[in-house]
Amino acid sequence: MTDLIHERPSRRVSVRELFHIDADLEVPVFEHRDEHVPEADPAYCFNPDVTLAILAGFTRNRRVLIQGLHGTGKSTHIEQVAARLNWPCVRINLDGHISRLDLVGKDTIVLEDGKQITRFQEGMVPWALRRPVALIFDEFDAGRPDVMFVIQRILEQDGKFTLLDQNQVISPHPYFRLFATANTVGLGNANGLYHGTQQVNQAQMDRWNIVASLDYLPREDEIRIVQGKVPRYADDRGRQLISSMVAVAELTRAGFAAGDLSTLMSPRTLIAWAENTEIFGDPALAFRLSFLNKCDEAERGLVAEYYQRCFDQELAESQPLRLAMI
Repeated sequence: MTDLIHERPSRRVSVRELFHIDADLEVPVFEHRDEHVPEADPAYCFNPDVTLAILAGFTRNRRVLIQGLHGTGKSTHIEQVAARLNWPCVRINLDGHISRLDLVGKDTIVLEDGKQITRFQEGMVPWALRRPVALIFDEFDAGRPDVMFVIQRILEQDGKFTLLDQNQVISPHPYFRLFATANTVGLGNANGLYHGTQQVNQAQMDRWNIVASLDYLPREDEIRIVQGKVPRYADDRGRQLISSMVAVAELTRAGFAAGDLSTLMSPRTLIAWAENTEIFGDPALAFRLSFLNKCDEAERGLVAEYYQRCFDQELAESQPLRLAMI
């Protein structure tokens, strides 16, 4: 892995120039792209408010938590901002198996000069703290509460990190940044949608300087993104098909909000539906395989009705679209 310790941003660029957002803000940009810098997606659609929140994290060293429903692109949003700043970025997906040793480090046995010796191998947290890296904790509310206290101190601006086993106190690099994403706002699995999430200690929630909410995109933006992901449907006829798909997705979201459905179609599932339609040549079959089969059996009739409303066709009467077949 490349040593980033001595890297610094080389210039500052206007947000208007880089993100086309009307704001008087200049952001630091690295000159070189390191192997840890995410790949930029030219078709990515930025939410202005969330983008400014993330940029505040990069520019002013604020601790930023992005909250939103699944599939809204929370982690991707941070990565795409980092990609345009050439800022090294590392994601840690938190789950019940992530332990304190994984984050902090542990003693390992290595072979040196033909002898086995014990050496401390630092975890991702101290590694990132020493470097100009944007560290993202994915699914922050799914981490074990006892483990998440490991990062309590570094949630404070310029907060130091103590390696007890090594008798070391690590001061964060001037360009270390910390972000997190969550499906909830630390209140646990309130709606039954996100099993495995935890209630986050409110003293820890209080340490996040900025909490931004990312919702699903407007219809036109969502259509454009799906067409960008599946260029086969970039023409007018393809746009009509994608528009009907987005309409179905919006109905599932409205049904979920009204309590009629226990699941909803995220942009990720919507893209999968379009990709599967390209494979099978049949939007109805692809709809079943991409979303309908994930729904509760008692709710599938209502979901099929959504499809009929948007496509003017019963779900059971679909015919393959020959033009879409490869």
